[in-house]
Amino acid sequence: MTYLDLSAIGLRYGDNVILDGIDLSVEQGEMHVLLGPSGCGKTTLLRSIAGLVQPDRGAIHLAGRAIEMLHPKDRGIGMVFQHYALFPNMTVRQNLAFGLEQRRLVRKVIDEKIDAVLEIVSLQNKADARPRQLSGGQKQRVALARALVLEPSLLLLDEPLSALDAQIRKRLRDELKRIQRRTGLTSILVTHDQDEALSLGDRISVMNNGRITQTASGPEIFYRPADLFVAKFIGNANILTAAEFSRLIGRDFDQTAIIHPHVFKIGKASEGSNLFEVAATVVETVAAGNVVRYVMQANGIMFNVEAQSAMNEECLAAGTGTTLSINPSNGHFLKEN
Repeated sequence: MTYLDLSAIGLRYGDNVILDGIDLSVEQGEMHVLLGPSGCGKTTLLRSIAGLVQPDRGAIHLAGRAIEMLHPKDRGIGMVFQHYALFPNMTVRQNLAFGLEQRRLVRKVIDEKIDAVLEIVSLQNKADARPRQLSGGQKQRVALARALVLEPSLLLLDEPLSALDAQIRKRLRDELKRIQRRTGLTSILVTHDQDEALSLGDRISVMNNGRITQTASGPEIFYRPADLFVAKFIGNANILTAAEFSRLIGRDFDQTAIIHPHVFKIGKASEGSNLFEVAATVVETVAAGNVVRYVMQANGIMFNVEAQSAMNEECLAAGTGTTLSINPSNGHFLKEN
């Protein structure tokens, strides 16, 4: 069931078009991700939903109610920012109590709500700590708890993990997914990190130049991008023109080929299969844990190949000749302009 519905959202700053007639529907209980490069309009769209930016045109409905003209505090929306914005002189419990106290709830109810949300974000033992005593990941969980404790109808997350280092970011990403699944809270997350989007999003909207280019599940966007922008932005697929792909496999194609590196099989095709064989030369080898990434050349075409590796298994050195097998049906093809 559609829970949040955006219709023809537009915004200009002078001659600059920031949001260009955006339509978007978000289902109840969904984690929806807005993904795109810096300056594509994703944060402005998020802030428009929150009421922190007023679009020039368009309608926003949340749970069947028009909210585009409402003040931010009347929209029932929680927001978590990139920077924690915690009160430094308050404990974690006091930070969480602040918004509830503004609603003039009785102390018993406030304490019950805080205890419940601290358990959800696994910070029961940090209730009396101050922000300076917390790690970056713990501070972000407090910021999330501060939004959750107000029991919003919709949760907006503006690149909440971008200020964290890689290991903490991955752990908190998993934690965020667990929390969202547990609460069932409809959420929209903004990020420019494709791994984050693919890990967290039930569906992803890829944005470019103020427009939504494609909305779909992570696998759909990864394997079947709607256009070249999405193909280049998501993953590290080989993007070969029709002429290049035709030359690579020795068969005529009239479409641009999107071929992911792991689609290639190193070695000869099994007899009777419909795989194409290509003689290739290794140009560069990078061993990255259980994956080996190769740059190879065949028929004058450079492309990337990935293969799984086992412990003590030899990688192909630069200059080594090999045979690749490929099934074109495992690729994705786009009509050329």
